Amino acid sequence: MIRRTLLAAACLLLAQAVHAGAIDKLHQFIESTRTLRADFTQTVVARNGRQAQISSGVMIFSRPGKFRWQVDKPYAQLLVGDGEKVWIHDPDLRQVTVKKAGAALGGTPASLLAGDTVIERNFTLREAGEQGGLEWIEAIPKTPDSGFDKVRLGFSGNDLRAMELFDSLGQTTSLLFAHVERNPRLAPSLFRFTPPANTDVIGD
Repeated sequence: MIRRTLLAAACLLLAQAVHAGAIDKLHQFIESTRTLRADFTQTVVARNGRQAQISSGVMIFSRPGKFRWQVDKPYAQLLVGDGEKVWIHDPDLRQVTVKKAGAALGGTPASLLAGDTVIERNFTLREAGEQGGLEWIEAIPKTPDSGFDKVRLGFSGNDLRAMELFDSLGQTTSLLFAHVERNPRLAPSLFRFTPPANTDVIGD
C-alpha cells in the first residue's frame, strides 16, 4: 500500500515537473524576443458553437508597445500601435478609431506579446497542461474591463504556435501562427499610421 502511494505521488510530481516549464518558456520567449513577425489564421466561434468567420493575415510586434496586426482576408483591417496610440483602420467603412496605447492595451492579448516583460503586472498565469501537441499557459487579465475572460498560449518547444482568446461575450477566437520569425529587423514605418484622405477619425 505504501509502495503504491509513493508510486502515485512520484507520478504526480513527474507530471507536474513536465509541465512546470511552460510559464518559464513564456518568460523566456518574452525576454528573448524583441521583435516578431508571423502569419496567422484566425477562427472565431460564437457562444452557440457556430463558426463565425475565418480570417488570415500578418502579425508584427516590436517591444515595448509597438505592433501591427494586418488582416488580409476575407476583409482588410489594420491595427497599428506606435507606442503612444493604437490605430484601428477599417477601409470598407472608411473609418479610423484611435485610442491611447495605455488604455487600449492594458490587460489585452496584445500586451502579452508587445507589452513590457513584467507580464504578471496585468495577468495571472497558470499552467494549462498539454493539448494537441502543445504546452499551454492560461493568462487571466487582472483588469475587469479588458474585454477578455482569459487567454491561452500554446508553445511547441520554445516557439509560440497558437493563442486562444475567450471574450466576455462567450466567443472563442483561435489563432494559429506559421512562418514565425523571431527578432527580425523591422522598418520603423511599419508602426506608423497616417489616416488616408476621406476617412473619418474617431477617438483620442
